[in-house]
Amino acid sequence: MIVRRAGAVLVLLAASVLAVSGAAYAAPVEDEGADCPISQGSVTANATLPDPFTRIDGTRITTVADWRCRRAEIKDQAERYVYGAKPDRPATVGGTVTRTGITVNVAEAGRSASFSATVDLPSGTGPFPAVVVIGGFGADTASIKAAGAAVISYDPLAVGREGTPRTNKQGAFYSLYGASSSTGILLAWAWGVSRIIDVIEQSGGTILKADATGVTGCSRYGKGAIVTGAFDQRIALTMPIESGTGGAPIFRGVPGESGAQPLSSAYSEQPWLGDAFGSYTGNPAGLPVDTHELVGMVAPRGLFIMDNPHISWLAARSSSVAALGGAEVYRALGATSAISYWSDVSDGTHCATRAEWRDPLQNSIRKFLGGTGSAPGVFRVSSKAAGSLAAWRTWQTPVLTGGSASPSPTVSPTASPSPVPAGCAATVALNQWNGGFVATVRVTAGSAPVSGWTVSMTLPSGAAVTNTWNASAGGSGGAVGFTNAAHNGALAAGGSTEFGFQGTGSASGVTPVCVAR
Repeated sequence: MIVRRAGAVLVLLAASVLAVSGAAYAAPVEDEGADCPISQGSVTANATLPDPFTRIDGTRITTVADWRCRRAEIKDQAERYVYGAKPDRPATVGGTVTRTGITVNVAEAGRSASFSATVDLPSGTGPFPAVVVIGGFGADTASIKAAGAAVISYDPLAVGREGTPRTNKQGAFYSLYGASSSTGILLAWAWGVSRIIDVIEQSGGTILKADATGVTGCSRYGKGAIVTGAFDQRIALTMPIESGTGGAPIFRGVPGESGAQPLSSAYSEQPWLGDAFGSYTGNPAGLPVDTHELVGMVAPRGLFIMDNPHISWLAARSSSVAALGGAEVYRALGATSAISYWSDVSDGTHCATRAEWRDPLQNSIRKFLGGTGSAPGVFRVSSKAAGSLAAWRTWQTPVLTGGSASPSPTVSPTASPSPVPAGCAATVALNQWNGGFVATVRVTAGSAPVSGWTVSMTLPSGAAVTNTWNASAGGSGGAVGFTNAAHNGALAAGGSTEFGFQGTGSASGVTPVCVAR
């Protein structure tokens, strides 16, 4: 069903599920929640991360289908307070796709603009999936082509120019929407990628597949990549690299992360962020939204966040918290394997081509753009910059009913433990890769309250605990025990809490045993 409202075209869908067309993993429209009613609500300061599962009206979502309109609320808040508004598709969008380039021509309300991108095809006959490389500076293009995808080199500065004052922004986006637009250039860049996808869709898919597009970028273009993937649900795979403040890192964490680029610096260095964000550079707790929800906006589509823990300016610790928080949305949607995060790299050079990322990057491209193989579903968090989600959240992840939003999850969400008459029970969910793992353990009280708990388990030979959050660890290998932290020991009857730990080796087959106090 298509509804036209105030010049916009709104596509009404029954539920926010991952559309599968042939080999592609993406939504069929730019914004599935365009028809959702949005109430602004009041803004209340919150030092911890907002609950991505609680609506603006205070109620919590309970089904997978509920996520569609909850995501729309998050999108509205992200535009209103952080990035500025992303306009609907212009009244006129046209252009061409050839084997070497793409042209984009747009017009709206008597104004027009044009820009272009180059295309580098892999070997084969096509049509090909493609990865938009923002600024020509992102994931290794040779690896992209070797995985069977074309490379679209997109110059974002033609759409949103850097080095301009906020009152006189320049580029194709601002030619249409005005030089004084309050939208920052990150969302202008994202708008440009969306228009490239429009033209690919119109081209008939003889050269590039319209439903198999990815996006990547590094540094400031990494900021653009994650924003682009969050705001266009037609993008099947998002791959930001070392995006730093204004990209993946949680805003609330940046001020406390030593050496990280301050929020005020990211706001003033370039007009990357929307004008409204200027009111929150000294008070991120006042924001009703944070970047873990930006990560969640990508769910359940493919996402591979790559980080560098060696450069403190990049705020990798806060980025890992955003990834862990956003992964809870993936887990609730049954799509745990679709998100990966990797900061465990040896080379600290900014935006270097890294051997550690090659396999998961190519596997992600093959899975989400080509429809073959398995998603990597890995979390490799460097001990140099390992953030604790437990320190930033007071909410728990719900078990959403109504089925999975993922076509092929390979890591199951934490299961609800069987009821126990008294004491406590524990279950564990593993996110494992070759040489390491992250374990999320849920502790649930039985029919009576508990004042404290200890979870014990025996790790396989060669496995060792390297980092723990929301609990204290006793031992690092073999028989290990985890005791509640001061804030999460007391549980009401039937109540639950979670803790986690990262380790080396394999944790396959571990069985947690909970003892209440």
